[in-house]
Amino acid sequence: MEKVWLQSYPSGIPADINPDNYEKSIVSVFEESCQKFRELPAFYNFGVTLSFKQLDVYSGYFAAYLQNSLHLKKGDRIALMLPNVLQYPVALYGALRAGLTVVNVNPLYTPRELIHQLKDAGAETIIVLDHFACTVEKALSEIKIKNIIVTEIGDLFPKFKAFIFQFFLKYIKRKILPWNIPNIIEFKKMLSTGAQQTLQKSVIVSDDIAFLQYTGGTTGVSKGAILTHRNLVASLLQEDSWFSPVRIYGKEIFITALPLYHIFSLNVNCLLSVKMGALSVLITNPRDISGLINDMAKFKFSAIMGVNTLYKALLKNSQFHKIDFSGIKICLGGGAAIEKIISDEWQEKTGVPILAAYGLTEASPSVCVNLTGSKIFNGTVGLPLPSTDVCILDDSGNELSFGETGELAVKGPQVMAGYWHNEEETKKIFTSTGWLKTGDVATINNKGLITIEERKKDVIIVSGFKVFPTEIEEVILKIPGIIEAAVVGVDDANSGEAVKAFIVTKDPSITKESVLSFCRSNLTGYKIPRQIEFRQQLPKSNIGKILRKELRENA
Repeated sequence: MEKVWLQSYPSGIPADINPDNYEKSIVSVFEESCQKFRELPAFYNFGVTLSFKQLDVYSGYFAAYLQNSLHLKKGDRIALMLPNVLQYPVALYGALRAGLTVVNVNPLYTPRELIHQLKDAGAETIIVLDHFACTVEKALSEIKIKNIIVTEIGDLFPKFKAFIFQFFLKYIKRKILPWNIPNIIEFKKMLSTGAQQTLQKSVIVSDDIAFLQYTGGTTGVSKGAILTHRNLVASLLQEDSWFSPVRIYGKEIFITALPLYHIFSLNVNCLLSVKMGALSVLITNPRDISGLINDMAKFKFSAIMGVNTLYKALLKNSQFHKIDFSGIKICLGGGAAIEKIISDEWQEKTGVPILAAYGLTEASPSVCVNLTGSKIFNGTVGLPLPSTDVCILDDSGNELSFGETGELAVKGPQVMAGYWHNEEETKKIFTSTGWLKTGDVATINNKGLITIEERKKDVIIVSGFKVFPTEIEEVILKIPGIIEAAVVGVDDANSGEAVKAFIVTKDPSITKESVLSFCRSNLTGYKIPRQIEFRQQLPKSNIGKILRKELRENA
């Protein structure tokens, strides 16, 4: 497929990037930023700020301890089971500086999920926030973890603030469940010991594994994507080039509400922010929308990254008006489709549209995004990033033409090496010619703009006709009083599959018949839901993405 999208690039954005500019490692990017932005703030959380100098020092202590006290060697895996707290970037960059491979773990995992991931990754060292240590304790019956590092939220706070904070969380709010793990390593003591030790600079080459980043598991068993240092450096250079028309090094402030253990936030809000010399404002509990707004109101921030449900929740909050939007440049949306109605309302309130982006864990994750100069929401996920090739494949793997619908496929230096210890799944996701099959149904127009129609596995086939759930959901969401909607396919004796809609409403007068009547007026016959189920809430992933797979299983 011809690279027509390059004609849409504004001046200043290169067609290609060179991921070998930084001695082939994320650590080189980190070290350069710590030198260049040494006195500037890097991360903020609960009123406490870490400068780039402090991040450099603390991560060095962390790395030295890993090498000298725990005797971890290059390539060993370390699990990070942390929410958005200051210890996350310290542990992340410390592990990478020691030459280790980072395995991000969702702190809300059950013991079963934790066991699966640690076993699969072969991680024998973990750092966990004390809030979630009880989960690690329960997992110990089925897996051996040699080194368990436990930290408290206030470990990098001033002493008195840390004491008050911990007392409040443990005894007033009772947020920390009891746990008992022998021979733990305390994070604060670890840093104190590491300060007396010597960090040996690890020699890292481009193909060394930086992350085993596990897929969300929303369409199957969670798998570890092998992301090399070169993959991540490429992704950072692609994004940095893309945002170059608006970003100013050392001047940007990012609101980090999405969890850093997720690839979207990890890449933009922890890796790219450091490369730019930006301040990343860490939001530990994004479900506390009032608390999020209070933190946003403290900063004249320039960028926020979120998912549709987060933007929707912010817009609904009555305190949203207190935020100063005068410095905002970029509002990035990913993880799931951004609704036009949400982007339009967001632009009305802030003056900036939500730039829909698209990516996947297997691509580190960035594939395409709308241009920073976009003035309106266009319903697409934008243009491919520099050095990124895309095409549309039919079910037989043949390339289709512009405007035709099929599976989106990607090539580029940011694309993973494969799945960890899983050759069978790796073969399934790559074509014989090296294309990464995304599993998403899409079209590309003659200007290179990509429109995601649907997850391939979510497409519903009704009597041979393809039905895309997003289309039906958008229609249902136009009904006043409906808050959320999700559509899945269910077995049907007559048509093979039928459409079922799950709906959350704030208006008790809305009935199945009123929804069907509206759908009949807006959808052709085979797209109209055969079944409608009202619910109090819909199941969501850790970043707020509605889990259609779970709905299908319980339909």
